[in-house]
Amino acid sequence: MLRRDNDVTTLWPQHRHEIIDWLVKDVHEQRFIDNLLVDLCARLVATGVPVARAALMFRTNYPQWLGARILWQRGASECEIRGVEYGIEQTLGYIGSPVEQVEKGADFVRHRILDDKPGASRHIVYDELAAGGMTDYVALVMHHTLGKRQVVTFATDAPQGFRDDEIDLLRDVAPLVSSASEIRIKNHLARMLLETYVRKQASSEILAGATRRGSGSTVQAAVMVCDLRDFTALSDALPRDSVLSLLNDYFDTVTEPIERHGGEILKFMGDGLLAIFPLSRPTAAKDLLAAVKDASKGLQALSAARLKDGREPLSWGVGVHAGDVMYGNIGSASRLDFTVVGPAVNVASRLERLTKDIGRPVLMSQDFAGLLPDSDTLERLGPFRVRGLGSPIEVFAPVNDQSAKPPPVS
Repeated sequence: MLRRDNDVTTLWPQHRHEIIDWLVKDVHEQRFIDNLLVDLCARLVATGVPVARAALMFRTNYPQWLGARILWQRGASECEIRGVEYGIEQTLGYIGSPVEQVEKGADFVRHRILDDKPGASRHIVYDELAAGGMTDYVALVMHHTLGKRQVVTFATDAPQGFRDDEIDLLRDVAPLVSSASEIRIKNHLARMLLETYVRKQASSEILAGATRRGSGSTVQAAVMVCDLRDFTALSDALPRDSVLSLLNDYFDTVTEPIERHGGEILKFMGDGLLAIFPLSRPTAAKDLLAAVKDASKGLQALSAARLKDGREPLSWGVGVHAGDVMYGNIGSASRLDFTVVGPAVNVASRLERLTKDIGRPVLMSQDFAGLLPDSDTLERLGPFRVRGLGSPIEVFAPVNDQSAKPPPVS
């Protein structure tokens, strides 16, 4: 594996070539960037490069995260993946760090921790590495398209740090890791962004090729349409930023329980949303009802907090129906929307509007109520005429649902 020339240990040339050939020719079989890093470090160690720790840092501009860090440590069969929060640029952990240096223009940063004198001033990154027994550290740029500079780092705990030939190999490896990582990062980012805008099930179908207008399938689902009450008056009375903050608070409160209970949110419509609970899940109706109850409690808590701050409370209207919907691509030739349409959606929407007339915040149809195993969870309100339907429909509401009323000021 290693040879000695004039008492200097060096890497065999063929082992250098094997790693480079692998990065050039064979990594197409590895789908995931974290597994690629594990494989790379294992090959480096097998070649004799004493890598004890390696990391990939890249920016994705994901809605919840600025980027991510993928960390490998010796002996691990998989990596630790952490999101990097927005605002990290203002922290001591980033300012002056080797990652900042690379992102701002340096192609190579090396710090021999073993050469630091006791008490010497250094960045806290090196304090952390030293505490973990590391003796030497390098950070290298990975050039991605559109001028993006991502970072790969390697550290060792070898008593003498990295040798010069090992540093040369790591510098040779970085551009190839850059090429191998970019496509995988972009594939991952594409999936994350799709899931942000159309959620998991729809994103999977789109990535699988469901991109043609009119393509889709019929799905049996419980359909939920909800709307924020008095939003027009609130938006007219509030500054723009306050309106956006209000909507974000409202949607955070409502969407979390929907997703937690297995619902799929397909569309935000101003101050409203459309969600489905596919009936392929035996508990879909029960899950939807649980989501509505949890969201109602969340709105109560949010309204109480707003009242304490001297702001208006929030309330909503919800319509729920069950039936067949067409699930797929709808739109113009150049602009598509992946959503659901059909009579079941229309009935849920009409029930949501009916909540304003009869003063109950959540209304459910007989077709949905019949899916619930426990009839005591809903209260029958009687038959009501719904616009667009020739005959009245039986309407139900959750028992003891008081979410129409704002909470008392405490």
